[in-house]
Amino acid sequence: MDYLLLPVFSFFIGIIVGLTGIGGASLITPMLIFIFQVPPSIAVSSDVVAATLMKVVGGVKHWQQKTLDLEIVKWLAMGSVTGSLLGVGVLHHIRSSGNYNIDNLLLKLLGIMILIVTLTALIQMLLVTFFPKVNLPELPKLTVKTNQGRFLTLIIGAVLGFSVGMTSVSSGSMFALVLIALFRLDSRKLVGTDITQAAILLTFTSLGHLTLGTVNWGLVFPIWIGSIPGVLLGAKLCQITPQRPLRLIIYSILMMVSWKLVL
Repeated sequence: MDYLLLPVFSFFIGIIVGLTGIGGASLITPMLIFIFQVPPSIAVSSDVVAATLMKVVGGVKHWQQKTLDLEIVKWLAMGSVTGSLLGVGVLHHIRSSGNYNIDNLLLKLLGIMILIVTLTALIQMLLVTFFPKVNLPELPKLTVKTNQGRFLTLIIGAVLGFSVGMTSVSSGSMFALVLIALFRLDSRKLVGTDITQAAILLTFTSLGHLTLGTVNWGLVFPIWIGSIPGVLLGAKLCQITPQRPLRLIIYSILMMVSWKLVL
């Protein structure tokens, strides 16, 4: 593997993440598999660890700015961390049993998760763009001030956390959709809540993947070197770049990537 190219590719992916908010795992994991020929189990674990630093840095910043909802973070994180560790436990079981090829299984799971995330975000974007006046039925609003709301928040967090533990995908994208659709968070607190929850989730998920022995630090450090400056540059460019055409291009690429992963 040419490790000099990895920071370069990670830099450009970081720019895309900073520009569009599209999750890095949806791009970095397929890049490791297809371009650098990394086995899926190592790609997933290394990507989880690499993504953690970016989320933690962002989460701390939003916590200092108080641009987050701590109660939602707390209840979502309790569910997502539990679900994530369960997902890692399932990977442990599959690996130790030897009944399945874990790399082939992860390829298909990755493809399915990226496809679900991409289709959901693409449909949402197309509806807002072409049918802005369509009144779709609203989902019930959740609140963590009631026992029922807390329980449902834990369940939602656990389900999404399980998928993150298994595939590394959707630590940000799907949680953001939940925060918009079910909690009706305003834009000021949406990003901070999403990033902070993801930071907690990925911290514990990373610890779980470290126990699998599939984290390659030779991949993690180059991804950090490239992606962190890329994210910062992308965030700057975000103010002058048209978002919808760019997102449409990225979603189209992700659709093709997910299809190839599944097949």
